[in-house]
Amino acid sequence: MEKNQKKSKGRAAEIRDYAISIGIAIAIAFLFRSYVFARANVDGPSMMSTLKDKDVIFVEKLSLYSKSIKRGEIVTFDSGNPTHDTYVKRVIGIAGDNLEIKDGNVYRNGEKLKESYLNPGMKTLGGSFLGVNKKYKVPEGYIFVMGDNRTVSLDSRYLGPISLKALNGHVILRAYPFNTMKIF
Repeated sequence: MEKNQKKSKGRAAEIRDYAISIGIAIAIAFLFRSYVFARANVDGPSMMSTLKDKDVIFVEKLSLYSKSIKRGEIVTFDSGNPTHDTYVKRVIGIAGDNLEIKDGNVYRNGEKLKESYLNPGMKTLGGSFLGVNKKYKVPEGYIFVMGDNRTVSLDSRYLGPISLKALNGHVILRAYPFNTMKIF
């Protein structure tokens, strides 16, 4: 009888150890996904041709804590709409930048942006927030974003500046489709 009890206690301890190990692994994975690195899907054409509909991307989140978002980076953020969709856009301006749209181009601090990521001939039109020939200074704690496919992108030209608090991370990798894998 004692031998069976020892075996039973041994198995119970082993099962408990496995359960604790699995629980710790799940907790670490959850913390990693929440605070360090996450996967996302691109939904829609607003970032074409850089990112296409159904691309799988990975975002890092550590730069959010240091508030080191840079011009030209591609970021994901909470849209603020009722369904809290996640949008993917390119950072055009950071706090203190003066932006203007004129002649189909974006000007930052008086200089025309060289936007090689746009398709040839792509013109930037104004929106309801930032119209053509209007100047806007990005306030502290905010960024100004635009999609690379300007004709269909719902971005800061319509939404206004995006709070750094709304950011989910910045895109560092397009992982799928595999033949277009790219590090940003």
